[in-house]
Amino acid sequence: MALPLLLGQLLALMGPGDAFYLEVRELEEKCFIQEIPDGTVVIGNYKTELYDPAMEKYQPSPQWINLFVFVKDPENKNLLARQYGPQGSFTFTSQSPGEHQICLHLESIRFALFYDGKLAIHLDMQLGERTNDYAEFAAKDKLTQLHLRVQQLVEQWREERFRQTSESTNQRVLWWSILQTFILVATGVWQMQHLKSFFKAKKLV
Repeated sequence: MALPLLLGQLLALMGPGDAFYLEVRELEEKCFIQEIPDGTVVIGNYKTELYDPAMEKYQPSPQWINLFVFVKDPENKNLLARQYGPQGSFTFTSQSPGEHQICLHLESIRFALFYDGKLAIHLDMQLGERTNDYAEFAAKDKLTQLHLRVQQLVEQWREERFRQTSESTNQRVLWWSILQTFILVATGVWQMQHLKSFFKAKKLV
């Protein structure tokens, strides 16, 4: 899918709180771009619906409708390629900052949808600090205690690195300000001495 079309879909579908609503046909793939920092855990909560022509409205999808999720990072590496049920959530962790491509499509695992086959996907994306519920991670992704501990340590290390970088930057800014002040004072003193010498040479003082 062309990049302009992807971005167009993103602008058209994106709402408050990174919520998306997509209408699709069976096997029709919808993709969008999400800007994600590195080392960020992303949770996508979703539900799917199947159009009922008799009721003339969308109804919750039956269990034989599956959602397929594909995620690629800015280097076009696969972060996620997995099949899910008609309602639930998926998670992945970004490895590098930048634009991630997320593609979704729905498919019947029993038979083709002969009547029109209109489907809808409701998707809510959650990034970063809002996803730091480790008990939820364990329940959703079946993580072991070791995995959870590693995830906690990685996030603590990242926070410590950010704090150290901020302190180092603030210190450099402080010293640069002091140096600028010293240069300005020295320049002012030199200019005063130069003007005084000039006026003396011209016998004005």
